[in-house]
Amino acid sequence: MLSIVWIILLSSTLCHGLDNGLAKTPPMGWLSWERFRCNTDCINDPDNCISEQLFQTMTDIVVADGYASVGYEYINVDDCWLEKHRSHDGKLVADRKRFPNGIKALSDYIHSRGLKFGIYEDYGNYTCAGYPGIIGYEEKDALQFAEWNVDYVKLDGCYALPFDMDRGYSTFGRLLNITGKSMVYSCSWPVYQIYAGIQPNYSAIQTHCNLWRNYDDIQDSWASVENIIDYYGNNQDLIAPNAGPGHWNDPDMLIIGNFGLSYEQAKTQFAIWSILAAPLLMSVDLRTIRPQFKHILQNRKIIAVDQDPLGIQGRRIYKHKGIEIWSRPIGPLYQNFYSYAIAFVNRRTDGTPSDISVTLKELGLINYSGYRVEDLYENVDYGVLYPNTKIKVKVNPSGVVMLKGEVQFPVDL
Repeated sequence: MLSIVWIILLSSTLCHGLDNGLAKTPPMGWLSWERFRCNTDCINDPDNCISEQLFQTMTDIVVADGYASVGYEYINVDDCWLEKHRSHDGKLVADRKRFPNGIKALSDYIHSRGLKFGIYEDYGNYTCAGYPGIIGYEEKDALQFAEWNVDYVKLDGCYALPFDMDRGYSTFGRLLNITGKSMVYSCSWPVYQIYAGIQPNYSAIQTHCNLWRNYDDIQDSWASVENIIDYYGNNQDLIAPNAGPGHWNDPDMLIIGNFGLSYEQAKTQFAIWSILAAPLLMSVDLRTIRPQFKHILQNRKIIAVDQDPLGIQGRRIYKHKGIEIWSRPIGPLYQNFYSYAIAFVNRRTDGTPSDISVTLKELGLINYSGYRVEDLYENVDYGVLYPNTKIKVKVNPSGVVMLKGEVQFPVDL
């Protein structure tokens, strides 16, 4: 009888998308994967293995050290949390040694601290690390996530057929929806199809997913960040129009504070991710992060750009000899004039800062009442500047200068 009711409920939603009312701005939080990977050795490395202790610790730090107060709200478990086999009745089971109190207890712990709980699974026979996937158990797993009070589901795509993903990912999104528990739905649908030479149907993807990956996993290196920046710039005409409130492109995690980025490069990643209206999912050991990197991650003004409610993804508007300019329309608006966030990026590595000079008009800021211009990293207010005003910025190698131009209203208004 329950199966019949489930089929009726699913059939009644076939003409609808996800429509869960979530992720109206890009999700923000902490995610284990890039920093802690699939470390399951809790005997020799108890402080860094994938375990309930690790996630409870990060939860406490997110609250105590000010991350939650600037918007980071999700604590997301990634791969390697499972036992290698399901229970006798087909349910997912957390590793009994590393999660001795079970997933519901971890979920309750995170919620008790005022945060939200995210979990990982895979649309395949196995997860990428070889743990049980959802194929054949879609209904059961959706209900189990709801019972665990999960707020965010990341569904990977290992050990799955890319040409099945249009149907499979959309179906699982509906199954999550009809549980009655609202869950942000993060898909890996496009990236696996791109790898297989299939052109993703972004119209369907943005209908069924709150966010999605469309390029390689980020690694702990500047080269990896640069590759992602290039991909989003080179393919922006295809990618950018699909982003908006409730549905976002996901260039992958923030690696700020780990081992692979300098201070300047970390500033660049944070700036470009905010221009891209990207999810801000930290993957760093918050116990040992250095103050300068913590300061980047908690920059309220740049977070406000990322979280701008208009939800327009920015674009690269200039690229020449290692110098790039990225621009994003944001609020407030006056008539048909936007405010803008502008990132000047120096991709050169020749050891000396580069000067970039440009008028506001050349950047597309053409409101004759002007724009109040502010440096979002240096907290310098340049006052009201006008379209013909030339601005000059000095950008460090592999670094960024990020400005905000807030549109001004005519004085007689």
